[in-house]
Amino acid sequence: MSQLFYLKECSSTNDEISKFLLYEDSDFTGLHTFNQTKGRGQYGNFWTQTAGKNLAYTLAVNSQNILCSDFIFNYYTAILIRDFLAKLADHDVKIKWPNDIILKGKKIVGILIEKKKINQNNYFIIGAGINILQEKFEAISNAGSLLTQTGKQFNLEDLALHLHEFLSEKLKNIPGDQEILEGFNKNLFRKDEISVFEIEKERQNGIIRKADEQGELWIELEDGMRSFYHKEVKLLY
Repeated sequence: MSQLFYLKECSSTNDEISKFLLYEDSDFTGLHTFNQTKGRGQYGNFWTQTAGKNLAYTLAVNSQNILCSDFIFNYYTAILIRDFLAKLADHDVKIKWPNDIILKGKKIVGILIEKKKINQNNYFIIGAGINILQEKFEAISNAGSLLTQTGKQFNLEDLALHLHEFLSEKLKNIPGDQEILEGFNKNLFRKDEISVFEIEKERQNGIIRKADEQGELWIELEDGMRSFYHKEVKLLY
């Protein structure tokens, strides 16, 4: 059973979703708004959105029947959002490890996944901030939207509904770990390309080779292959 709720305004859909789980017995409960005032990103970062231009969406997934690891689940979620947006944009869309979605070199989606216990049930709380109609990003040079990157106007409500239906359906049957890992690496942003990274406050050239099942990113540097967890390395493009 899947349901999608709407709030005209809220601080964070990831925080507000628990209120809706109190009343509804559902394996997939979604919440969305087009005016999120205090969105959160990974590791304490903040995700700011312009009211009425973008989508803040959260899906609470009952984790009782999910057997894969947290890292693999995160990868699969990123793959699904990538696939959904690639079809909308009619263009290749990439996943910037570990949790951003990139369209034509610009970040259009940030994903935050948390685990919470609510009413004796364990949930994966999948939060996605999707830039849809915003045209200017003064403070964030590497950000864009579906509009800026494709020139297409999208209906916010329709997009939210279709995303909810797509994710709820695809998360009913999760593929094997190896298939997910291959799919994630196939769409990994700047894989096998020379890039510039910031490692321990120093800039280094390197080549992303793969993301592994432990959530680490393997980069070939001048002194050999090294693996990193998030926040240990920053891709500067």
